[in-house]
Amino acid sequence: MLDALIILAPLFLGFALALDNRTVMTVIHYAVEGLVYFILALLGLGLGQMDGLWQQLATMLGQVAILVVALGLANLAALWLWQRWQPMTVVAAEGATETSYRRLFLAALKPLSAVLVGVAAGAWLLPALPWVEDLATWSLMLLLLLIGVQLRNAGLSLRKLLMNRQGLGIALAVVISSLLIGLLLGPLLSIPWHDALALASGFGWYSLSGIVVGDALGPAWGGVAFLNDVLREIIALALIPLVIGRHPALAIGYGGATAMDFTLPIIRSSGGLACVPVAIASGFILSFLSPILMGLFLSLG
Repeated sequence: MLDALIILAPLFLGFALALDNRTVMTVIHYAVEGLVYFILALLGLGLGQMDGLWQQLATMLGQVAILVVALGLANLAALWLWQRWQPMTVVAAEGATETSYRRLFLAALKPLSAVLVGVAAGAWLLPALPWVEDLATWSLMLLLLLIGVQLRNAGLSLRKLLMNRQGLGIALAVVISSLLIGLLLGPLLSIPWHDALALASGFGWYSLSGIVVGDALGPAWGGVAFLNDVLREIIALALIPLVIGRHPALAIGYGGATAMDFTLPIIRSSGGLACVPVAIASGFILSFLSPILMGLFLSLG
């Protein structure tokens, strides 16, 4: 349980801090963004210096493909069932421009660029640095502290979010289906069940899942977790405008934790204002649960 406490304590500490200074929150926002890219670069650095990286690359890509397909199908099936049980209708909105779509798509590639820069530096530029792992751990703890502060001070009422029936149902459909398929994926990925559950608990939050998993299981599995969730987000950007008119729960739910921020503009422009509170509620719940579940499952190793 010590590993779980190391991961979860800063998150809860940050969530306990109530701040109302907009300047401080702006600084925290940019600090989080900078830390994410810094830690992802460290993850790439570890990958670049890993023995036999190029030989393991095909295996890693196969593991990513298994996760993307299995989790995607399980989530979409569960969200379809929720949509059938609790129908949600939206008024299609106009105004989703090609420019905004392209901007979001390119933004999704930025974290991948940070990892690739780290891989290149580790493989060809920098020697092995024994203190990198400790630096990544302390940076991760600071990141979780600041994320906790952001979640607490996002101007959202947790009580109201939990009372949003559609948002709560969508989030639970994603969580339950992800964990069920995670249990089945353990033998297929040749890892313990709790590590498979940790991989399944990213819920599309690529900027966190790769960092947390990489810190616990090493850069190879961190890279797998990162690629799984970043590909999910790229797929979500393409999927949301296509299905939100007839199946809004699928569109919002497949966005995972990013439905409250990164994919929210596409959800808003494609599905209308009615989708916004649902997306924020489901995204917030998944964002709050993701590091908790990953930390708990990884601590069982």
